[in-house]
Amino acid sequence: MSTSAPIPVPGLEQLLPLTTPMDTCRGMFFNGAFEAVRALGGEVARARCHAAAGGKQYVDFFSYPVADFLKVIFIAAELLGPTHEGRGRVLRQLGRRATADFLHSTVGKTMMALAGTDPHRLLASFPSAYRASLSYGDRSVERLGEKQARLMARRDFLPLEYNEGVLIAAMEQSTARDSVVQGRRLAPLDVDYDIRWL
Repeated sequence: MSTSAPIPVPGLEQLLPLTTPMDTCRGMFFNGAFEAVRALGGEVARARCHAAAGGKQYVDFFSYPVADFLKVIFIAAELLGPTHEGRGRVLRQLGRRATADFLHSTVGKTMMALAGTDPHRLLASFPSAYRASLSYGDRSVERLGEKQARLMARRDFLPLEYNEGVLIAAMEQSTARDSVVQGRRLAPLDVDYDIRWL
């Protein structure tokens, strides 16, 4: 009986050549990541990440190459992983920060006003929230049950753990309790995120 080989997890070196100049994300995610890195690892770590992205100043609602953002979060995970329970945990924390920054934006506040605290309505708003933040990829949500759903992300450059952090932080804004998010990689840039809650 044959089993399919696991999909390799793409690292920064594999992801960067797949991006194009048209693949962008908002400046607020850069600024939030820099502040999160400063909080976790101090000014030296923040400066290293800022330099890796080119040392530019980022305007929150302008768009910048996602390739530069990937450099920031991968270097942050490498720098902080040894002292913060591993790279995956650092990436999840950076994803949580991204959700907080988005929800404080005008677009995020509007999304929350429309979705309210119902978990399924909140998740249903995610594809449009991603479109407002990122120029690339395609995301859709499938309802799997009363307290279960799946976010399907296609051509997504962000690490699986980062998106898990994004989703957990968002679910905490709803009436859901004890949310669990588990990503399952289907292809280098394609991941399904199963979300369950009480």
